[in-house]
Amino acid sequence: MRLKDRVTVITGASAGFGMSRGFPEGFAAEGSHLVLNYYGHPQAAMEEFRKELEETCGVKVVLVQGDISREETAKELVETAVSEFGRIDILINCAGMSKPKLLVDMSFQEWRRLMSVNLDSVFLTCKYAVPHMIRQRFGRVINIASQVGQKGSVEHCHYSAAKAGMIGFTKSLARELGQYGITCNCVAPGPITTQLTGEVSREWLDAKAKELVIPRFGTVEEVVPSAIFLACQPDGNLYTGQTLGPNLGDVML
Repeated sequence: MRLKDRVTVITGASAGFGMSRGFPEGFAAEGSHLVLNYYGHPQAAMEEFRKELEETCGVKVVLVQGDISREETAKELVETAVSEFGRIDILINCAGMSKPKLLVDMSFQEWRRLMSVNLDSVFLTCKYAVPHMIRQRFGRVINIASQVGQKGSVEHCHYSAAKAGMIGFTKSLARELGQYGITCNCVAPGPITTQLTGEVSREWLDAKAKELVIPRFGTVEEVVPSAIFLACQPDGNLYTGQTLGPNLGDVML
């Protein structure tokens, strides 16, 4: 277990949703204790997920419900982690939303809500978690971006802007925190099979797959190891301000 007894805080960790479920499962399997934020998912399902992780992996899992784009929720999440475990070693910002819409049809309220969930939440969790990492002279910040933050996407001006902002924020934070033994990186997946892809037509999925250098969609299980790599020692020691791209060749930099 490469992360045994580490403490990992994960936002947007709803039990039934592909990407957000994959990170808790992957980090718990490596021995990390977890503090999971969730919102809009039944509490009973989350409690069942918590018990499953604890029984299967032998770790402690704590749940914090609330909208992570609100400052009070971010503060509570960090305070809970410190109260329960005395430290925060790894912060994974996985919370996000996407509602495709052309710019000309997009209201300012829709723009602001998506930016708040996808980008403001990252600012808030880092603001409250980073001081604890500085005091312990160790930390890993891992922000889950997207390849559309690097290449853009039709009907995703707001989402692409938020993810591009996340990448820029991560680079700047890495420069601020390197002196304290804290690394800050992004993982920017390409097209991944989740519950959301089940709502899209087979024709669209097939056409999108043909655009990729590796002509298929990825899986959550193929994305999570990138974050685990960045979190582990010595694996991720020399990576900071970077964006790892498990994107099937959709972006090449």
